Amino acid sequence: MKLRILPPLVMLIFAGFMYALAEFLPFGDFDFFGRKQLAVVLLGMAILVMGLGLLQFARAKTTTNPIDLKKTSQLVTGGIFKYTRNPMYLGMLLILLAFGLKLGNAFNTLVAAGFVYYMNHFQIKREEEALTELFGKAYRMYCKATRRWF
Repeated sequence: MKLRILPPLVMLIFAGFMYALAEFLPFGDFDFFGRKQLAVVLLGMAILVMGLGLLQFARAKTTTNPIDLKKTSQLVTGGIFKYTRNPMYLGMLLILLAFGLKLGNAFNTLVAAGFVYYMNHFQIKREEEALTELFGKAYRMYCKATRRWF
């Protein structure tokens, strides 16, 4: 599987777009009671979701590297992976949403949606193809039972 940009770098690029929008777009600013607290809650959820995913991969002694999925030694389907097939990407989305709330520009939700689109089409689909090759029917059944994001 050939990837051009690692997922954490993709998230940082989208965060850069969010920052640029918030700084240079003359409209779209918003505020509401609890906005900053909600951002903190989303960030905490992101850390929890990503941490659980990484912990489960470590316990299964399988790779977290999205570049070389042939090194994947085990299909992890329990724990957080029972609710989302991509907890690390879900965590990255939550980080972007938290950042968008901190910046306070409504158009940042469009950037977060762009992140989901990019990840679905340029990252996750390739991973799913590789994992289907590795795990066949077991992975297809897992995909039917568990949603891609949440």
